[in-house]
Amino acid sequence: MPVDAVLESLASEFGPLETSVFRDQTRIVVPEPRSFAVFQFLKDRGFDLLVDVSCVDYLEYRGAKQRYGLVYLLAMTTTNQRLTVRVFVDDPEPTVRSVVPLWEAANWLEREVWDLFGIRFAGHPDLRRLVMPEQFTAHPLRKDYPLQGRGERHNFPVLTREDG
Repeated sequence: MPVDAVLESLASEFGPLETSVFRDQTRIVVPEPRSFAVFQFLKDRGFDLLVDVSCVDYLEYRGAKQRYGLVYLLAMTTTNQRLTVRVFVDDPEPTVRSVVPLWEAANWLEREVWDLFGIRFAGHPDLRRLVMPEQFTAHPLRKDYPLQGRGERHNFPVLTREDG
């Protein structure tokens, strides 16, 4: 099923969604409360591969209405079509429903976004740090995190090659 046909059926099912196309790459913006249902719909229509999950911090970005923009890259392996889905969340508790039940690949991708941006994924089976040490209390890719850190690095044990 072509992306245009999927978008038409998506609009008839969920109402109008913000869409854009640039260089033959289609993007849609989905409200957070309907995001899981939209992802289920897209998977049922052939988007069987979750390529990536990432995040953008729009702190102090002119015109931004919400602080965080989650970016989901989906692909249809039978036709090599791609779709970018954006879901926006905001402080104080940025949360979106986990898509691990739909795509197992989301497990570590969501953990990375949680670790570095602090976005919670409701229903995630194992939401814990992936990149930073468990003792680390901040989320270093947020725009309000200082470039030099907050002096917390001296508290972590030094790992050597022999430690594994």
